[in-house]
Amino acid sequence: MTELTFYKDDLGNVRGFQSKGHSGYAEAGSDIVCSAISALVINTVNSIEAFTGTGMDVEADEEEGIIKVSFSDTPDHDADLLLKSLILGIQSIKDDEETEQFVNLIFKEV
Repeated sequence: MTELTFYKDDLGNVRGFQSKGHSGYAEAGSDIVCSAISALVINTVNSIEAFTGTGMDVEADEEEGIIKVSFSDTPDHDADLLLKSLILGIQSIKDDEETEQFVNLIFKEV
């Protein structure tokens, strides 16, 4: 199962997130759920870096299937919109009957 945890401050702003694990939907190389989640996460990270002024630290461990992102400041408007888009995409995978058991979406206040 892939677990995505979004860390929010007391105002509801995302301060970071972590994607961890492989979905287990299919074998490596054929796992469309893992591919979809990876594409959403990596595109969000790349888009925040390319199109916004929000600084972030990114750590990745491909073997373990972990990507950690943390923001030193509150994400600006554009970064916030990209994060909301990521959450929407992950929620869509979570809401699908065929794929719901392969992803866990968690929100934690920090």
